[in-house]
Amino acid sequence: MRYTPAYPQVAIQGMLDPRRMLRWVWLGRVVLSCAILVAAVFVWNRAEPNDTLIATLAFAIATLATVASAMYGEIEQRPYGPRFYGLQCAVDLGLVTAIVHITGGWSSQFAALYILVIASAALLLPFRGGLAVAAGACVLYATDVLWLRPGVAPVGMAVQISVFVVVAIGSGLVALRLRQAGVGRDELAAQLVKVQLEAADILRTIRSGIVTVDPSGRLLYANPAASELLGINLREFTGRPVLDRIRAVSAQLAAVLEQSSTHGIRTTRAEGRIKRGNDEFEIGVTTTVSDRTEGNDRHSATAIFQDISDTKRLQALHVRAERLQAVAELSASLAHEIRNPLASIRSATEQLGARRDLSALPADDDERVLHALVVREADRLSRLLADFLDFARAKVTRVTALDVRAMVQAAATLAASHPDKGANVSLQVDVDEGLPSVEGDDDLMHRAIFNLVLNAVQAVGATGNIEVRAQRATRQSHPLPPAADGDVDGWIAISVTDDGPGIPFELRERLFEPFVSGKPGGTGLGLPVVHRAVEAHRGVVLVDTLPRGTRFTVLLPAHASFQFGVAA
Repeated sequence: MRYTPAYPQVAIQGMLDPRRMLRWVWLGRVVLSCAILVAAVFVWNRAEPNDTLIATLAFAIATLATVASAMYGEIEQRPYGPRFYGLQCAVDLGLVTAIVHITGGWSSQFAALYILVIASAALLLPFRGGLAVAAGACVLYATDVLWLRPGVAPVGMAVQISVFVVVAIGSGLVALRLRQAGVGRDELAAQLVKVQLEAADILRTIRSGIVTVDPSGRLLYANPAASELLGINLREFTGRPVLDRIRAVSAQLAAVLEQSSTHGIRTTRAEGRIKRGNDEFEIGVTTTVSDRTEGNDRHSATAIFQDISDTKRLQALHVRAERLQAVAELSASLAHEIRNPLASIRSATEQLGARRDLSALPADDDERVLHALVVREADRLSRLLADFLDFARAKVTRVTALDVRAMVQAAATLAASHPDKGANVSLQVDVDEGLPSVEGDDDLMHRAIFNLVLNAVQAVGATGNIEVRAQRATRQSHPLPPAADGDVDGWIAISVTDDGPGIPFELRERLFEPFVSGKPGGTGLGLPVVHRAVEAHRGVVLVDTLPRGTRFTVLLPAHASFQFGVAA
């Protein structure tokens, strides 16, 4: 599409502005009246006394009328109307008639000034008003050349008057079309302003960041969400180069903006990162470019970006759930296959020990040591198999309405009495009032919350602080998963926060995988069991690494009417 400058619209707007036209009329009137007075001064001795009087009166009347009109409209700012414009045209007709009379009447070269008055009247007055001014010009001209300055042939006067009439009709029709175009332009301008305001409101309230730069990297537009996401007051950079400032926060965003504005290459669904001090999160970026203008191969570029860290987090949770489901199915099969032979081995060992009466042998006897080793390791393997089965059987078997306060208090109380709790460990429980109940398996959820609190107790060691908090969750405060089928009346967030040493960096990505544990002697099945139990209730488990310590958050739907089953 070719770019067409808006010069015609600007010209039409100027022609239809009555105040601007009136200022030009006043200027022309003053110039003509001054020219008459100057000419009269040079021919004062040779001029007829009547002509000198007419020139003086014309100058005085034109000057007074112009000053009075300017004071009325420009100083007092009073509104103009058809009567006011008609009075201005009448003054101009009188001035032009005076000029024509003193410069020869029928032979005057200034008769063409009537055409200017008629044309201006056509633009200032309605169509009928313009015709009335043209009729007045014809009457005044005919009166002057027939009675005051006789000598013109009737044919010459008729031709001149015909010119006035043609100009009046033509100017009136043109002015009528211009007014119609002006009305259409005003309506279009009003609609455009409305659309711009609506678009501005949408761009201001949208949660995605929007940044537009010109080919030189100068900022043309940025919405408030862009400033919030980048941590930069972008309004200060409007009209100034901004890519270097954006690059310091997000190199990928600056790169795609520069690529789009310089080479016109659009980017779709790119990913990047924003770093703001210690805070870092992922963003998704899409760019668009403007159409090329004639003679210009460069483009302005717009980047639309949003925080996708929650989306990526939920995707990782989904992948983790699928992996755990596959491991659970394999674990259940292996546990059943190993448990029976293990029980036989332990029973046989016990029977052999009873026959040999190993208790009578010295404590360091090889046979007695080996017997104790087999029994101890068989017991340990049996406990591991029990954990395997808990992991594989993490499903809702009995659905009841669970009191969140009672469930959290019971799990915290049991963990507080555990032998692993240090004497200087502070355990606080904070549950909001009026929380809705959660539908699910009481035993399964109790084990999940207890495991999380016990992990925190073991993580802080002999001294530390643990906080267990239950509150309402919203999509603004937590990255909630998509709502389950049915009516969901809010979400519940149960968080366990400790100020221990935190999770080792190498374990953070594999924390919920089976057999991954940071505790000496741990089986690495505690957190996978928690994850599957929460997933069985259509919830999610989130982990946040704090400057000191760790926070585990369980998100559960409240009053959810859906089919429970094995965690997916």
